[in-house]
Amino acid sequence: MYAKVILQAGKEMAVQRLHPWIFSGAIAKTEGNPIDGDVVEVFDKKNNYLATGHFYKGSIAVKIFSYETVAVNEEFWLKKLSVAHKVRQTIVFQGGTGKVNCYRLVHGEGDGFPGLILDFYNGVVVFQAHTIGMWQEREKIVAALKEIYGAELLAIYDKSAETLPAEFAKNVKNEYLFNRSTNELVPHEVSENDHKFLIDWLTGQKTGFFLDQRDNRALLAQYAKGKKVLNSFCYSGGFSIYALKSRASLVHSVDVSKKAVELVNQNVALNFGETANHEAYAEDVMTYLKRNDQFYDVIILDPPAYAKNIAKRHNAVQGYKRLNVEGIKRLAKGGILFTFSCSQVVDRELFYNTIMSAALEVGRQVRVLHHLTQGADHPVNLFHPEGSYLKGLVLYVE
Repeated sequence: MYAKVILQAGKEMAVQRLHPWIFSGAIAKTEGNPIDGDVVEVFDKKNNYLATGHFYKGSIAVKIFSYETVAVNEEFWLKKLSVAHKVRQTIVFQGGTGKVNCYRLVHGEGDGFPGLILDFYNGVVVFQAHTIGMWQEREKIVAALKEIYGAELLAIYDKSAETLPAEFAKNVKNEYLFNRSTNELVPHEVSENDHKFLIDWLTGQKTGFFLDQRDNRALLAQYAKGKKVLNSFCYSGGFSIYALKSRASLVHSVDVSKKAVELVNQNVALNFGETANHEAYAEDVMTYLKRNDQFYDVIILDPPAYAKNIAKRHNAVQGYKRLNVEGIKRLAKGGILFTFSCSQVVDRELFYNTIMSAALEVGRQVRVLHHLTQGADHPVNLFHPEGSYLKGLVLYVE
């Protein structure tokens, strides 16, 4: 039924350990002339079936989504998506409070959908494929989403043009795959722990919001009351809104993007009207930290990924060090630093050592209060540790 990928002798062991990637160097031969995006079945050298996945002529040649022989049809994706939805009901809606109506429904390999992100925003699903194979499954996945959500589903927006392989993406456009509304949907209001946010999946970063920081925003609120807070790389102001709601004495939000600063101000107005003690600055964060003589009680450093691949890891580490040096300098005595890296190639130990190096350069005593990671709606496949990308530290700085 599907083209075959036959592995070299001994290369089946990674698949048997349930890692979902097969690298091109592990392949002995292919049968059936698969092209990019095709569903293929994987066999060992002795012709024993191992797994089913999507094929791609690149370093990662197969991304596995099943370890059983299956017909990859609408029913198959409905069953997988139903499991992911059930997990989110357990994670996000625990206690039945209804205070969260935005979450990640599918997190790639963490949910057995390698190459696919589905984010749910109060009735709207943003579909973002990172592989050709998953993008080609979109009609089946749309049908599954309609089945699961029913009348609750307002729209499905495909935002894959920026994330698919470049040559293929030239012929792809971002568009609605389903839309029951005749009105413009953006900006679209969502609620997260009684904090309101406006989401713009059309022009916003990623799918429109950084859902992975939900738990870390809630933790920040515990430290922000009565404090002077700096939220750098603020984007739409997630940490800023939580700090203000917890009655921080003042909050400054900084991002190089003027669009981001507009979003922050809109979200502040949505939650607090004109009463908030808040200022937003469209400025490079490093420039702001170096020129500003304000000392803060709490600083959030949440930069974009400084390294997309191993080749850029060294430069990324130096970037994280320089950023944290300047951040620590701007902390008042007894201040709290929330510092993050979302670069997958910078692991936890390397990030920890980088922050330690920054603290040594500044010459201040530092205690680690918390080790942070992505929210539970961004689960990590136990057999695919690469899925643990977000790492963070909360530090007490003397």
